[in-house]
Amino acid sequence: MPVPIHAGETPSPRPLTLGLIGGGQLAKMTAQAAAQLGLATAILERTQHTPASGLAHHCLLGDWDQPADLLRLAALSDVLTLENEFVDAEALAVLERHGHRLRPGSGTVKIVQDKLWQKQAIAEEGIAMPRFADAPSKTAALAAAHAFGWPVVLKKRRNGYDGKGNATLRSAADLDAAWQQLNGDQNALFVESWFSFEREIAVMVTRPEQGSAALYPVVETVQKDHICHVVRAPGTLPTTIQERASEMAQRAVAAVGGIGTFGVEMFLAPDGTLALNELAPRVHNSGHYTIEACECSQFENHVRAVMGWPLGSPRMRAPAAVMINLLGAGPGPGLPSGLDRALAVPGASLHLYGKTTSTRGRKMGHVTALGNTTDEAYAIARRAADALVFGTPG
Repeated sequence: MPVPIHAGETPSPRPLTLGLIGGGQLAKMTAQAAAQLGLATAILERTQHTPASGLAHHCLLGDWDQPADLLRLAALSDVLTLENEFVDAEALAVLERHGHRLRPGSGTVKIVQDKLWQKQAIAEEGIAMPRFADAPSKTAALAAAHAFGWPVVLKKRRNGYDGKGNATLRSAADLDAAWQQLNGDQNALFVESWFSFEREIAVMVTRPEQGSAALYPVVETVQKDHICHVVRAPGTLPTTIQERASEMAQRAVAAVGGIGTFGVEMFLAPDGTLALNELAPRVHNSGHYTIEACECSQFENHVRAVMGWPLGSPRMRAPAAVMINLLGAGPGPGLPSGLDRALAVPGASLHLYGKTTSTRGRKMGHVTALGNTTDEAYAIARRAADALVFGTPG
């Protein structure tokens, strides 16, 4: 309820406010960083009781693909940013046409949210990637597969994440089932050549509107069932590979005109060849370790970049850090069992996202630990993570 203004009183100015399109865990951690810098936050979400709702000054219930709801959020905000890349780019463009400041801009989001367009934009800069081709039909998909060689990966151009929206084809016999699985008659698909990688790595890049980007350490990620389980920072890679990965990541973000923090994922082959997998126009799971491990986290630097403020240092505070994702074991409440044991682990920093329910594989939180080596940090984080169980395994 608005505070009443009495005769003769001067209304208080509205605090500088960051509008967050989305209210999940990424919005929550961004809101925490914004509060540290004196900003208020407003969120727009489709459901109530989201992770960020307890921190935001304004929580709007609505559809972020509807321009009218986005404009409601914009009326409360000085700058707007996104928690995910699935917001309709044409709806975002309405914000800009009404003079609102959106970072990254709708043009960037439009390119990135279509993975085929994203790859085309990055490939134009000469950045190495697996070969790819549009697959508007099964015939086109087979032609690409024969050109690339089996196996290949059939992917949704839009709205795929954590492996949802991908299917591996080892021969032409797999195509019909994969096409049905991805609903290829309704969803635009593309084909990507198989890349035999030894490791998966990632780089967080914060790119300002003016000035130099902040490049975070190259990290190694451990994926299981297409979901990130562990992040080790920094990766145990030769300096030359780290430098090439950082340079590729910075060029990729610039290629799509990105402003703010972006997560850039890559493959590393046994012979040292690097190939860019994809990028996300937002803060990223593989950068959560930066909250404790870096002088300025990915979240704080994202806020600084979209507000047009100087960036902070991405340097690590300790020689090594490890982040372990906390995933739901099955259905159940959002609060885990074993919390007392996890909190008793010295050196473990626990982040619970405040989701109301758990499901199998759902990201419910993460644990970060610092150490002199990644093995030392992993042992600490593992003890805390193993104490926690979300939901009933099944």
